Amino acid sequence: MFTKKLLTLGAALLSLSFSASAQQMASCCARPAANLSASATEAFAMLATNKDFSGGHDAPLPFVYEGTGKEITFKTPDGSTGKGFEIKSAKASNKYLFVIHEWWGLNDYIKKEAATFAAEMPDVNVIAVDLYDGKIATTPEDAGKYMGEVKTERAVAILKGAQAYAGPKAQFASIGWCFGGGWSLQEALLGGKQTVGCVMYYGMPEKDVAKLKTLNSDVLGIFASQDKWINPEVVAQFKKDMTSAGKSVTIESYDADHAFANPSNPKYKKDDAAKAHAHALAYLRGRFKSKA
Repeated sequence: MFTKKLLTLGAALLSLSFSASAQQMASCCARPAANLSASATEAFAMLATNKDFSGGHDAPLPFVYEGTGKEITFKTPDGSTGKGFEIKSAKASNKYLFVIHEWWGLNDYIKKEAATFAAEMPDVNVIAVDLYDGKIATTPEDAGKYMGEVKTERAVAILKGAQAYAGPKAQFASIGWCFGGGWSLQEALLGGKQTVGCVMYYGMPEKDVAKLKTLNSDVLGIFASQDKWINPEVVAQFKKDMTSAGKSVTIESYDADHAFANPSNPKYKKDDAAKAHAHALAYLRGRFKSKA
């Protein structure tokens, strides 16, 4: 009798333990129901604590941008203001390209990228949007800190503020790298019917198929087959999710590592970076119907 009671008690305790573990696992792994957009962007931001990820990004070499353009501020829907760097089109235009920085912040390298696209598409306004609210990192430690501190709600408010600055009749396209690659896709989602194109370089894709269904454009995804984080499995799932959403995506995969298009990165591949840029430019010109 005593043995039978002991076995019954043990089974009950085991059941309770399993139930508690299952509940804990569910709470840790479940995606937030209230704001599914956070799942992709915040998952990438968590890489800031990964030493391999941080170690793969050398501090940018010194560089000072001295070209055209100006710092701008604009109102954001959260009652604050946002910052950016704008290069106006040669003639008045409602075409706007939003350039979204890597985890370093809106530094002079990103201003140079913005200027390159502005020169290649003179009928397009180019705005490099600052999702760090003025902070610029010069070390991997600071970059990881700033990326980890980005709040989804604030970043969304900044992007919406930039869209409002462009105006209700504007056409939007976006491009970004690494941290900015994921946010380029979020910008496209936020732009609604004004979005005409999106380029994302090795950024975390959106995983919510319901959100992807709201895209108003196709997507050009540029990835690296040796990337340990945005790896081929992640890319394959993104392609599958876009198909499920009924949206078009063009995937370009290079035999390279994460951040291969960044000239200040030790894994920079000049030829692949040039090819990727040429494809991104051709895509954007096509979506904007831009004249070279």
